[in-house]
Amino acid sequence: MSEKINIAIVQTSIKWEDAQGNLSNYEKIIDSMNPDVDIIFFPEMFNTGFSMNVKKIAETMDGKTVSWLQQHALRKNVSITATLAIEENKNFYNRLVWVFPNGKIIFYDKRHTFTLAGESKFYTKGKARKIIVYKGWKFLPQVCYDLRFPVWSRNDSDYDALFYLANWPTPRISHWKNLLVSRAIENMSYCIGVNIVGSDPENKYNGYSCIINPNGEHCIDMTEDETVIYHQLNKSKINDSRNSLNFLNDKDDFTLKF
Repeated sequence: MSEKINIAIVQTSIKWEDAQGNLSNYEKIIDSMNPDVDIIFFPEMFNTGFSMNVKKIAETMDGKTVSWLQQHALRKNVSITATLAIEENKNFYNRLVWVFPNGKIIFYDKRHTFTLAGESKFYTKGKARKIIVYKGWKFLPQVCYDLRFPVWSRNDSDYDALFYLANWPTPRISHWKNLLVSRAIENMSYCIGVNIVGSDPENKYNGYSCIINPNGEHCIDMTEDETVIYHQLNKSKINDSRNSLNFLNDKDDFTLKF
């Protein structure tokens, strides 16, 4: 169990529908990373961009991209997480994959498909909430549009940090900034937002990946540049906040229906 854990956020541009080109670029990024990183966070649809062309881009769980993630998690002894289009049982999912250093996988299917971009027409929404446990830390995985739905991320004192892997466009970047802070404050946890820069056929993106502490304070300066962002999460920040304020003890009780 670790009191502290080191994370790396990869804020980058994505080559449109070019899985091999993106993976080649990411391999160089991984090789140049600080050696003490415990978790690498890649953005949503990290290998293709946010494409609805599922027949072209979707892979299976034993396909090249998941195998690539496993290979590099094993090689660098880190956990790696990203989302990609997955075909399974004749359905397509925007699937968040978390790969442990030993190659084991936990996945979460994006719950809220983005109707404005037509995602709901091509991708099946997920039904299961997941908690990922790694080195004594509990993480709640979320994907992009999930950020707008606070009930789905509600903390029942069962996680230490939640994270959003996203392709969040420039025109609504103010929503991104404010909602991430809100999720951190209301859940009294770290909140990690991973976004991209550059453009695709539909949108432009200006980054602003960030890490928010349980008091709603930014742990890093946000940027519009392609970069790798390093930070150390510390459980004492969570414990100090919850012990002094105890807001989670007064939460309402309810049950989600799917």
